[in-house]
Amino acid sequence: MTYKLFSDIILCKGHVRTLLLDTTRNLYYYIPNDFANILIDNIIIDFELLKKIYPESVKIINAYKKFLLKDELIFEVLDEEEASSFPKINLQYKQPFGIINTIIDIDAESNLSYLEKIEYDFEKLRVQSLQIRIFYINDIKILINFIDKISKSGDNFLKDIQIILVKNDFLNFNCYKVAKILHNYNIITQIDIYNYTEKNVDKMSSDKIFLHKKKIHNCKSCGEIAENMSTINLRIVSESHHHNSCLHKKISIDAEGNIRNCPSMPQSFGNIKDTTLEEALQQSDFKKYWNLTKDQIEVCKDCEFRYICTDCRAYTECSHINKEGLDTSKPLKCGYNPYTGEWEEWSTNPLKQKAIQYYELENII
Repeated sequence: MTYKLFSDIILCKGHVRTLLLDTTRNLYYYIPNDFANILIDNIIIDFELLKKIYPESVKIINAYKKFLLKDELIFEVLDEEEASSFPKINLQYKQPFGIINTIIDIDAESNLSYLEKIEYDFEKLRVQSLQIRIFYINDIKILINFIDKISKSGDNFLKDIQIILVKNDFLNFNCYKVAKILHNYNIITQIDIYNYTEKNVDKMSSDKIFLHKKKIHNCKSCGEIAENMSTINLRIVSESHHHNSCLHKKISIDAEGNIRNCPSMPQSFGNIKDTTLEEALQQSDFKKYWNLTKDQIEVCKDCEFRYICTDCRAYTECSHINKEGLDTSKPLKCGYNPYTGEWEEWSTNPLKQKAIQYYELENII
């Protein structure tokens, strides 16, 4: 009796272990690299043959067979000929959209008059998703008019809007009131409120409003690599094989109106008051990081999480530059060591302190 991995199970081999990525169920599993090599090198898995080859590992082989069957990661096939009828999943990544993700940052100094004119840019670039990060807002009416207009337009490709609100008691920013207003728009799929206190939990119960204790101060708070990675699907895995998992087909407008790859990236491609998103996109350097994959990033290229992990280029360890002049250093805000398989708090790592000072992150960690 022989078996084959389901085609939607993708293996990502790291230095000390391998991940089995279930791209349909949004799950991942750890397996040893030795066992991963068997899965990679063979079209079918013959557990009885394996037990004959490795008689000292019969219990381990039986345990892995039980695990793979229980979690429906393998299925029975007669032989290699039948197995060949189930080809590997296609990991090509193609999108007809000029821009997939857009970020707009808003704070107390933001002039939002540009919102009245960027709807055409969204239509032309076929923007699919928009994230609006509100650290403070002076005039909610301008934002509401924009969301109302863009949600009713039949000419754009926008599928969803995510709102991030940062609770700031010092500025007396009533983010709960803003969330309740925005909650009524169907195009807004999720509203996350950060810096909340326990007493607010019952007050803000909702199917799309989520409260977080995590502290966020400004755009410098982004880029952290979480230990429990929750977003695993075929689109993310296939995109990560070919493109940068953070910056590919992304464009952003920071709180001052500057157009950037993301609000935290240092290079600006003009200001929205006199430059369109399309004009910024056409500049030669705008796409320079789009095709830099995790397989090209130092340390990350040896990590089993590299196809499900975001790749921050705004804050890195500042250790490597490739021949094209691109920063290929490991993301600064990652505490995982793929050579030991252990996580640690990134901000206390003595080897990262120089980079933390360089980015002036001391006051936000």
